[in-house]
Order: sequence, then C-alpha cells, then structure tokens
Amino acid sequence: MSDRLLPGLYIVATPIGNLSDLSPHAASVLAAADLLAVEDSRVTAKLLAHIGVKRPMTPYHDHNADRVRPGLVAEMAHKAIALVSDAGTPLISDPGYKLVREARAAGRHVTTVAGPCAAVAALTLAGLPTDRFLFLGFLPAKAGARAAAIAEVAGIKATLILYESGPRLAATLRALHQGLGDRDAAVVREISKRFEESVTERLSALAERYAEQPPKGEIVIVVGPPAPAEPADERSIDDALAEAMQRLPASRAAAEVAASLGLPRRRVYERALTLSGSGN
Repeated sequence: MSDRLLPGLYIVATPIGNLSDLSPHAASVLAAADLLAVEDSRVTAKLLAHIGVKRPMTPYHDHNADRVRPGLVAEMAHKAIALVSDAGTPLISDPGYKLVREARAAGRHVTTVAGPCAAVAALTLAGLPTDRFLFLGFLPAKAGARAAAIAEVAGIKATLILYESGPRLAATLRALHQGLGDRDAAVVREISKRFEESVTERLSALAERYAEQPPKGEIVIVVGPPAPAEPADERSIDDALAEAMQRLPASRAAAEVAASLGLPRRRVYERALTLSGSGN
C-alpha cells in the first residue's frame, strides 16, 4: 500500500483482545490516515502505541455523532479519515452506519479494512449451529422491554447472538430462558485474552451458574435455534397458558408459550383470550 491514502472513509476493525490480532493492512491505514474518528481516544492511543505511531484523533460516538458527522463528511473530500471503535469491527452496535450512509451520499470514497468481530468470534467458540444466525446487539435494560424484544425473535429458526455486561448477565439469561425455553446456549467472554472462557450449557444452567458471581470482561451470549417441536394438543397449550397467565398478562403469556411449544403466536394468543374470558 502506498503511504498516501486516497481521501475518504476507512472503516478499520481493531483487536477485541490480543493487540497482535491487528492486521498489517489495518496498521498501515491507521499509520497513514490524516485523522482517526474514535470511540475513546485513550483506548485507541494504546493501540497506536502498540504499532509505534501517533495520529490526530477526534471523538465519534453515540453522544456526539449527530453533531460532528457533517464536519467529518466534509473533511473526507480532502482527508483520509479512519473510523475505529474501542474493539472489533465498527458499525456493529455503534452509530457508524450513518457516517457511511452520508459519506456515500456525498460521493466520498468508502472502504473497509476487515478484521476481528466479537459476535462472529463467539459464534465460532460456542459449538452451536452456524448456518443461520441473527445478531441482536444489547437487549433493553428494562424487564418489560427486554421480554418484548425476546418474544419478537423467539420463533426465528436461527442461532441468536447478543452482547451483555457482567452485572446484567444473570438477569438476561433468566429472561432468555423464560422467553425462549431451555435452549442450548453459550456465554463467551474475554475473547483472545488470557482468561478467555466459553461455557456451553442449557440457559437454565447458565443463569444459575452466573447468578451469584457476575463475571468480568466483554461478554457475548449465543443461543441455539429452537428445537423442532412435536405438535402440541389443546390440553398442552391450555396447561401451559394457565401457568404462564398466573405470572404474565395474556399477550406476554401467549408469546412465551408460543415460543416454548413452537406454535404460531396468534393461535396461542387467541386461545389465551378465550381462557381469560376476553375472547367472548
């Protein structure tokens, strides 16, 4: 690669743990860029020190993206700007896609420098099906919104991948167990670091494992797809709804039962209304 980069936007993936995972291509772009748009300058400064360079940096994150984006797009007309996150591939759970969209709309050169991604790395470690997967990012923090988000994807026949923090891990695992049934799942953390851990068990066992002592580090949860369900008879549906509606409103109870039995949500919801006396 020439030392001089074409003006435009360079999307640069950075290590998720081991700094040696930075590719030679990524290192050369970071060293030659006129400006780095970074999530946290302190984190990126450590990476630059690792490769022995110093470059101008400007913050670009959730809290300032709308304000600084127009200026960055304007500068791309005559500067090579590299976009990096604290770890992994930019645009995965961060606001970078709007920068890409507006740079393209302005006719700027846009290219990517491929590299590490925690979601894909965790998928390779989990030992769960990889032929179809869906990335969910972070689930909502509030219990009701979290349950609704889980219910929305419960019937999707694909492996689910999501990010989580240590303090919220046990609650999220319990919510996943409640909303999806007791599926095979994995908790993967500290990928490519010294204390890398990948634990694959049932969701119920994982929730119990991490209930007392929340783990540290960056965490990815991988949940296997729903198992093929045997056709449920009306008695099974009614029994499951009766139990669920003791804890939940009819709509959420129906979503939970539909997910656990592999049935259409509308069918189960209509039955829940009948059982509750609201369907008359």
